[in-house]
Amino acid sequence: MSIDDFRKDFPDQKRTQYALTPGFGLLLHPMNPINPAFLPQLWLRISVLALFLAFSACSKSDKPEPPTNTGLPVRAIDASLLMQVRQSGVAVYNAKGIQEDMLLTLKHAGVNTIRLRVWNHPADGHCSPEEVKSLSAEIKSLGMKVWLCVHYSDTWADPGQQTKPLLWQNLSFNQLKDSVYWFTKGLVTAIQPDYIQIGNEINNGLLWPDGHVAHSVQMLEMLAEGARAVRESNATTRIMIHYAGQEKAIDFLDRIKLLDYDILGLSYYPLWHGRNTDSLQMQLNSIASIVNKDVVIAETSYPFSLGWNDWTNNVIGDTSQLLPSYPPTPQGQLDFLEKIRSMITHTPKGIGFCYWGGEWISFKGSQATNGSTWENQALWDFSNKALPALDAFRP
Repeated sequence: MSIDDFRKDFPDQKRTQYALTPGFGLLLHPMNPINPAFLPQLWLRISVLALFLAFSACSKSDKPEPPTNTGLPVRAIDASLLMQVRQSGVAVYNAKGIQEDMLLTLKHAGVNTIRLRVWNHPADGHCSPEEVKSLSAEIKSLGMKVWLCVHYSDTWADPGQQTKPLLWQNLSFNQLKDSVYWFTKGLVTAIQPDYIQIGNEINNGLLWPDGHVAHSVQMLEMLAEGARAVRESNATTRIMIHYAGQEKAIDFLDRIKLLDYDILGLSYYPLWHGRNTDSLQMQLNSIASIVNKDVVIAETSYPFSLGWNDWTNNVIGDTSQLLPSYPPTPQGQLDFLEKIRSMITHTPKGIGFCYWGGEWISFKGSQATNGSTWENQALWDFSNKALPALDAFRP
């Protein structure tokens, strides 16, 4: 049942955003008044959900087992823009110059996990729960794993902004917690991801102002509701907490030490998080020993060029933003990723890394002023040919 169908068939039914998870049917919340006309469909949905949960509880353990450490278990790329690249019609090529879909090129290179961001109600429909559900099914059909990055927002969420979804703006704190629970539960039930982030780069909390880190008790309660939804929906999905950088990470982790989660994800971009890889390795080791969780580099990237392929300003465009030992060349990009791979391999309980923006080529055309700010950090060059950096994702 879509949102539009729900509104058409039951126009008098009062709704709350936490009860209706777009694209995944209706999840009942006790605060919702019930229209009698809706009861037959409602009880059917409850019965199906109860059967699913009962089967999961009987067949799986309460907490997922850590993956067997053969090689590097997580070799991931965030490919959240893949559907837009495809819809643009632009041709892309593998390293041999043969036209090939990006997802196949990634699989053949050794990528085993695809990270996808989820926005509640994005203005253009991209990264919506519906789109992510469709792409997740395709990823699984290729034998790859799915990693959901849930922003709990209609747009970007990061250390500088954590804006509530529009439909959650006027909810009370308790209703907001319920929203986190039911939205997360809907995603996990429908997609069955291998990994899921409860928030994105939540250094300063999530769902501001209620869940700001300044209100650490409320922040923790929201995170706990997301984690509870995951545990109740799929016992094999591993829960990740994502922090940008290493500065003050230990203080943040101390705030959430009672939270139920499996993996700590850390972003590392030299521009923002330091240009000394020896220092980074020491910080990773220190954080890993304190948190006693599996650790991944959840986001990283590096340029193969300081040039550009459209008229949209790039984030990276000067050598002062780079690591001195890694020039902005195809080989420099590969060497940087090999260093990342080596660092996480030598980190206690390090299980992998994820490249961000690898698919963000200038797919809107060379004249676009609203195109890619990242095309010189993509994993395809300005001719849309796969770059050597993909070799770093080998099994």
